[in-house]
Amino acid sequence: MRLLISFAALFLSVIFLQLGTGGVAPLDALSGVALDFSKAEIGTLGSAHFFGFFIGCWWAPRLMGAVGHSRAFAAFTAAGTIGLIAHMMIVHPYAWALLRMLSGLCVAGCYTIIEAWLQAKVTNETRGRAMGIYRIVDTTGSLGAQLVIGILSPATYFSYNLLAILCCAALLPVTVSKAEQPDMPPAPRLRPGLAWARSPLASLGVVVSGITSAAFRMVGPIYGIEVGLSADMIALFLAAYVLGGALVQFPIGWLADKYDRRHVLIAISGAGIAACALTVGLSGMGTVPVFLAAALFGAATLPVYSISTAHAHDFADSAERVELSAALMFLYAIGAIASPLIASTLIDAFGASAMFTFIALAHLLLIGFGLLRMWSRPAPSARTRYVYTPRTSFLGGRLFGRARDDR
Repeated sequence: MRLLISFAALFLSVIFLQLGTGGVAPLDALSGVALDFSKAEIGTLGSAHFFGFFIGCWWAPRLMGAVGHSRAFAAFTAAGTIGLIAHMMIVHPYAWALLRMLSGLCVAGCYTIIEAWLQAKVTNETRGRAMGIYRIVDTTGSLGAQLVIGILSPATYFSYNLLAILCCAALLPVTVSKAEQPDMPPAPRLRPGLAWARSPLASLGVVVSGITSAAFRMVGPIYGIEVGLSADMIALFLAAYVLGGALVQFPIGWLADKYDRRHVLIAISGAGIAACALTVGLSGMGTVPVFLAAALFGAATLPVYSISTAHAHDFADSAERVELSAALMFLYAIGAIASPLIASTLIDAFGASAMFTFIALAHLLLIGFGLLRMWSRPAPSARTRYVYTPRTSFLGGRLFGRARDDR
């Protein structure tokens, strides 16, 4: 309880941040449909979000070093609030793409600051419990953000203003907290080649994870509309995806620690392909089968990032963990930037099921490459612990790196 209270301000900011910025992607998709944006334009909004996210990951450690944690957090939150509140002032897809870059910048920047603050305050004795609470808070906020969409009307001032208020509210706990700001840790160098040098399979795995997650979260509402879901049903559809992924983290982690991670990665990619086929096959059978398929899809695809990062860290030493995490996040962002635009264009050209065909092909490529890597290199003799890794910031490597070494 003392641990929870000591981090209460940070965790409360995480919830407000998730509620404010986590709902903008489905709201933008629904609003874009209402405003007659093309599917490619709606996909561009998702790609713009992850472009801003990548810039924020790179810039946030440097801004913290220049102005401190609280001021940097205020700056990123202000950017996110502007990105939300200006939507209905400038109703144009390319203007919205610029605003979504601000939202992505806000998410990456704020999470970088929160994780740097946590890293400075946790000890070896409290790290496991603090990270467990952090994951629960983050997942709860993400679920809440999806559910909020069910009560918001697309393309209205009220909806975007409400999200802007929630985003702005994330400022209050951090700025009024009496906790002393920690010293700024050095910013990690960005070396994408490090990830490929340590594990080509893990590098492709995080790219495929970015392709899958970004396509579903940013373009999933278009798919929902295409198969006949209403706005409130789309909120439950996206929430089922997040919940499915959260529920399997423990059993998947147990399997990834017990067996060759490459076997687990190949198996779960096969499950992802099956989930794609099931989602398409159940699309016309009512809402409950569609929600069930979404939950299974989340269960089969969301763990790919954590399995891939665990496999990469098996080939790294402790001194490389932060830079390796940064390199993997960079590769994830590359997949996530490209995916929404590609998925929305495919839906426009070939119909709703084309998005899942695209995702299935990405996982098929991962399976083929995994089999090739198993033939060319044996499994590592010593392995790190599987750690559920939120895709939040480059500094996550500091938070979760020690947990990988603790057996």
